[in-house]
Amino acid sequence: MANEKVTSVDVAKRAGVSQSAVSRVFTPGASASKETTAKVRKAAAELGYRPNVLARSLITGRSRIIGLVVAYLDNYFYPEVVERLSVALQQKGYHVLVFMASPTVGDVESVLQEILDYQVDGLVLASVSMSSVLAGECQALGIPVVLFNRDQDDARLSSVTTDNRAGGRAVAEHLIDIGCERIAYIAGWEGASTQRDRELGLRDGLEAAGRTLYARGVGNFEHPQAQEAARRMFDRSDPPDAVFVCNDHMAFAVMDVLRFELGLRIPDDVAVAGFDDVPPSAWPAYGLTSFRQRINRMVSETVTTLMDRIEGGGTEPRRIEIDGALVVRGSTRKTGG
Repeated sequence: MANEKVTSVDVAKRAGVSQSAVSRVFTPGASASKETTAKVRKAAAELGYRPNVLARSLITGRSRIIGLVVAYLDNYFYPEVVERLSVALQQKGYHVLVFMASPTVGDVESVLQEILDYQVDGLVLASVSMSSVLAGECQALGIPVVLFNRDQDDARLSSVTTDNRAGGRAVAEHLIDIGCERIAYIAGWEGASTQRDRELGLRDGLEAAGRTLYARGVGNFEHPQAQEAARRMFDRSDPPDAVFVCNDHMAFAVMDVLRFELGLRIPDDVAVAGFDDVPPSAWPAYGLTSFRQRINRMVSETVTTLMDRIEGGGTEPRRIEIDGALVVRGSTRKTGG
């Protein structure tokens, strides 16, 4: 009958091969000759056969699904991360399920059970935190976890980050080099390691030059809160002449307030620097000086770490910090400019 379900046995008969050969052709990473692959795929196309991935996972005990937990998708950095991680993992024969976590609380409590219901083979947490209890539960279930663009003090967890502290220091040194005297900072969410380390780096650079932070606000990685932080910071008779904003997403909000609400000129009245170097940073509308995160290297290290745990049997956690680079654009000025 036309509506009867086609099985791998039917494909094997049509192709003149064994059922195990059909299974190898449709199993990522399995070995099959070009001739066998061609015959099996031709027979499958003629019969309208599609492998049952869920049924295979019951047999192998592997779902070949990676859970990707993200927040802040309105930040240009993360859609790019999701795309590149998804492509890289698909090339390894894995499928990606994306879960959203709270952007303010920044944890995975609310989505953990849903994630575990899918029996994922691994987890990537992009800028969200995991409690020690949840980390222990994942470890007990044998689920590898890699933190992406976030670190935390749990020796069981692997992490891949930019050297955020070095990035913050590079921004400080640049602002001092171009002659800025009153250097301010707008922080992200206080519970994030990225926020902590970028601010520490900024303060390191200021201290090395005998300076202190002139003013500080908090934007919590949110566009409206960054706008309000800028309004408060510059509502004074002696406003900062430079502001480092913890990420580009907030920096764009700050620049819009400075230019269009307060009538300040960038960089003549105030220099602005961000962090991430997302694509709009290079747009003429912003021309934002920003510390670049090397997404391709971060994604590659994340996938390598996951695959080592899932397929290679590795057990040791890895803490990987990747060098970035300061990209200077028109939002900061040269001395005397």
